[in-house]
Parts: sequence; C-alpha cells; structure tokens
Amino acid sequence: MSGLDKRVGSYAQALDGLQDGMTVLAGGFGLCGIPENLIAEIRRRGVRDLTVVSNNCGVDGFGLGVLLEDRQIRKMIASYVGENALFEQQLLSGELEVELTPQGTLAEKLRAGGAGIPAFFTATGYGTPVAEGKEAREINGRHCILEPAITGDFAIVKGWKADHFGNVVYRHTAQNFNPVVATAGRITVVEVEEIVEPGELDPTQIHTPGIYVDRLICGSFEKRIEKRTLRA
Repeated sequence: MSGLDKRVGSYAQALDGLQDGMTVLAGGFGLCGIPENLIAEIRRRGVRDLTVVSNNCGVDGFGLGVLLEDRQIRKMIASYVGENALFEQQLLSGELEVELTPQGTLAEKLRAGGAGIPAFFTATGYGTPVAEGKEAREINGRHCILEPAITGDFAIVKGWKADHFGNVVYRHTAQNFNPVVATAGRITVVEVEEIVEPGELDPTQIHTPGIYVDRLICGSFEKRIEKRTLRA
C-alpha cells in the first residue's frame, strides 16, 4: 500500500498536463462504469487530436460521444461502434480514424500494457482483416497473430469507493474495462462515488491497488442507462 495521499481538489487538477495529441485510455462498457466527469473535463479543456482507447465511444450526447461532437478525437481504438450514430457517421466519412479490435483482444492488449508485456500471440483475428500487416505464427497447431500491447499518456477510470491512498473498489459490472485501463496509463486518474478513511476497505476486496493510481477525485454521477427494456 502506498503511503501517498492521491486526492486532488478539482477536475482541472485531476487532468493537469493533458495536451493535444495524447493517448487517453477510458474505462467503461457502454455507459456502465464510465468516467463521465473526467470525460466532461476533457471536453472543457478543448484538447484535440486525441487517440482514445475504449471498448466503445459512448452515445450521442453523453460519455465519449461528447468528444466526437467537438471533433476532439482523431483516432478511436475500440471493439465496436455501439449505439453512437455520430461515431458511425464519422467512421464512414473518413473523418475519424478507427481501429476496430476484437473485445477480448482489446482487454488483453491493455492488460499486457499494464504488465509491461510488449506483445502477445492470439488466434483471434487470424485470417481476417484484423491480421493484416501483423506477424503470424503457428503455435501448438493453431495459427496466431502478434498483437502489440496498449499503453496511454492518461488513463481515466470510474470506481465505486477508494481510500486516500488510491486503493479502488468497483461495483459489480462497472468493473468491466476499468481495472485493466487503470494499470496501463502513464498517469492514471480515478473518480469515485465515495472516498473513505484508510483502513476502511477490506484489503481482500480491493480491485485496483493504489500503486497504479496517481490522482483521485470524488464526484457526483448521472449514471444514464444506455438502453432500457421494460416488460409490456
């Protein structure tokens, strides 16, 4: 456990140093567990030409979708277009560079980046456009391709609870991509719903140890539902 207090007093301070052209890794899946206030701060700062790595790109008007509206993202590395019509429009028009990556491969690329592993072989994507330009090798009778790891300048993460030292707990499915994103940023910023006193978190329940966290802030969250299905 790190003895450093990771708390910062404002969202401006949380993203201090973010500049044009940087790579930002964002946790979340759909609208579940997204760092919505940190995304809003990126929009407020007006930085441009960003490469953003996330499972998807939010929805029209919320989440990472607001950065598309302001043309702040130059390249998106994601596993699917999702429910975002503007993402689809910018992709098809060529305005937005998009690198679609199989979801499990994307998760492993982030995990490998956080673990210091530069690349790994996987059978996923072999024989498809995903494999174009990548080294191929047969391993134990299976054809595999070499996938490079992903790291970023900033990682933005949404947690449930954390202590002053940046030890983070996620709530249920809001874990999704957040734990792997948290390890792969040069500067990792976590926003949470509650910051508790040191010692209040059960050490066996901590998902992201504070050693990975550089800045921590407590916020309020809208938590929109991406798609609501009701019984007739």
